[in-house]
Amino acid sequence: MTDVHAVCLALPGASLTFPFGEETAVFKVGGKVFAITAAESPTHVTLKAEPEEVTGLVDTYESVARGYHMNKKHWITVQVDGALPAGLVEELVEDSYDLVVDNLPARDRP
Repeated sequence: MTDVHAVCLALPGASLTFPFGEETAVFKVGGKVFAITAAESPTHVTLKAEPEEVTGLVDTYESVARGYHMNKKHWITVQVDGALPAGLVEELVEDSYDLVVDNLPARDRP
């Protein structure tokens, strides 16, 4: 099982916040969200994704759904129970981070 918190916090400039209460961990870079998950023992993580990739991921993997309580075009929710191919969760976290960083003003990029 992937340690989502460790993967998120290993990324340059990533920070952990709790704007929705202590049960929900929100990871940000440059003040913008790139991952949302449970604060304790996460079973899933919600990540930003390219709109053209969302449908393919949802159709290919049972463990990937359109973003829970998020814009279904730009966000996915991924189960982190070990059902996905090795390294895919980490790759999706990094892709989410990269999407957010790429849209930050140059002065706010890590």
